[in-house]
Amino acid sequence: MKVKDLINIGIFSAIYFVITTVIAMLGFIPIFLPLLAVLVPLLGGVPFMLFLTKVKTFGMIWIMSVIMGIMMLLTGMSWPPLAVSAVTGLLAELIYRSGRYKSTSKAVLTCGVFSMWVAANYLPLFFAAEKYWASRQNFGKEYIDSVTKLMPAWMCPVLFAAAFICGIIGAPAGKKLLKKHFRKAGMA
Repeated sequence: MKVKDLINIGIFSAIYFVITTVIAMLGFIPIFLPLLAVLVPLLGGVPFMLFLTKVKTFGMIWIMSVIMGIMMLLTGMSWPPLAVSAVTGLLAELIYRSGRYKSTSKAVLTCGVFSMWVAANYLPLFFAAEKYWASRQNFGKEYIDSVTKLMPAWMCPVLFAAAFICGIIGAPAGKKLLKKHFRKAGMA
């Protein structure tokens, strides 16, 4: 891996994290909390597809994914996003590598698998809700009750599926924008 590869990882991780953070602000409204698994992959498809045009070395996607998990850990989301991002990042890396870093269909599938890390942010709500909410009493009882009603246990696999599907949907949008604007500007 070259210095240029590490710089690309850093730049695109920062862009993706900013998008994630901006969208996460909607989570302060209970109804929008489950939609983060939809919105982050949809909007994150644009920078992620641009990032994939820079990936030519094994490990770049995995590192970006782990960075997303670390950022979630540092922002108080516990360890599940880090663990899941390590796994989904490696799977995404292997998928894109199987297309020799050039296959469009593998890039779309890679975006879907990569996007699943977002759903891991919800795991404490399903498997350690009391502990999770005990550390977030500043949200208030009304918010906690609303989120609890919106997030029954059956929502856990649904959110992972939504993140995967929306990552696949976000990839062509990113590819289209990439083709239309970034190539004209000489960026891709």
